[in-house]
Amino acid sequence: MNEPLSIVLVGPRNPLNIGAAARAMSNFGFGDLRLVRPYDPAFREARSAARGRPVLRAARVYDSLAAAVADCTMVVGATGVARRTLAHPLLPLPAAARRFRRRSHAALLFGNEKSGLSNDDLSHCHWLLTIPTAETNDSLNLGQAVAVCLYEITRGRRGSSQEKNAQEASASDLEQLHRMLVEAAARSGYSQPRTAGSTELKLRRLLHRMRIRSGDAALWLGLFRQILWALRKTPA
Repeated sequence: MNEPLSIVLVGPRNPLNIGAAARAMSNFGFGDLRLVRPYDPAFREARSAARGRPVLRAARVYDSLAAAVADCTMVVGATGVARRTLAHPLLPLPAAARRFRRRSHAALLFGNEKSGLSNDDLSHCHWLLTIPTAETNDSLNLGQAVAVCLYEITRGRRGSSQEKNAQEASASDLEQLHRMLVEAAARSGYSQPRTAGSTELKLRRLLHRMRIRSGDAALWLGLFRQILWALRKTPA
């Protein structure tokens, strides 16, 4: 298998599309398929998997996106650009592929066939990628999208090992830090009930943009534990 890259399908609805994604992963040497709340529990029998059946059988199912990407140091969402205003950095696939080759463990997210990735899903991402397509028909089948992305990611490898960036904080550490920030914002009066949901999403996006290193995350977690301990002692 190639260097660690997890393909995460969020809420996929069609077992055949899941099978096609698994086959594409097998074609390009990737084996870590993760599914978040798949619509059909019979997805492992997808006929379109063909030689991707080992990938399909080994696929892991999660109840939440946070759990699915907890061990990843970079989380990237694949999205179209025509249907929404984005609050994340957006890279075309060729440029995005170069970033994947320099990370120790990345997750590439694909939304379901009907609605794509939700705003909450996107809030877990460090940045987004888009596949260049014709403006008159910018929608790709899920299996096609996975195949095109994996082809581009592997195409630039020349059989040599790539230099790794300093280890970045895992998604699990970032999510723990996010929960602490949300609580600190509420207890300090920074966030109000009316805007709490929006504040939570903005804080998560901020954390992912900061690209916090693993050692620094431990420092921030310790600091906010102490801050919350003091805030919890303060009378409301």
